[in-house]
Amino acid sequence: MQTTQHVLFERSEMKDRHLVRKKIREHIADKAKLPILIFPEGTCINNTSVMMFKKGSFEVGGTIHPVAIKYDPHFGDAFWNSTKHSVMTYAFNVLTSWAIVCNVWYLPPMVKEEEEDAVHFANRVKAVIAARGGMSVLPWDGGLKRKKVKESFKEEQQKKYCQIV
Repeated sequence: MQTTQHVLFERSEMKDRHLVRKKIREHIADKAKLPILIFPEGTCINNTSVMMFKKGSFEVGGTIHPVAIKYDPHFGDAFWNSTKHSVMTYAFNVLTSWAIVCNVWYLPPMVKEEEEDAVHFANRVKAVIAARGGMSVLPWDGGLKRKKVKESFKEEQQKKYCQIV
């Protein structure tokens, strides 16, 4: 990984975040280097939606080259529901499937507009990716897969639902 110029970091370490931001800015400034591949969701879900993007990737500047990726489950499902299946069951299912088919769409490059902050830019890129992949846009983080939902978030959703009803 060191020979291919990976930028490794521990998301929970604040010092690492600053160092990564600096390394990415230096990488972007060097036109001889290849673009950086970033998965701003931080995790994968069931191929129906695009979750909240981490804003750090959109704070460093440069041009974003969005890519929409969506698996076609007709011959085999690449999605691993870790709450239902062990890694061994998942591996067996993938290895014994007829094929894993993945649609990939390379979208036009995007840059942050002057009045736009990183969150709005990330949301704009996410919306373009979701539209091309035929997926819905989710406003929450992929961490909800592994953590309990905060009570304040539940209450906020309940209030919105009550207003609709």
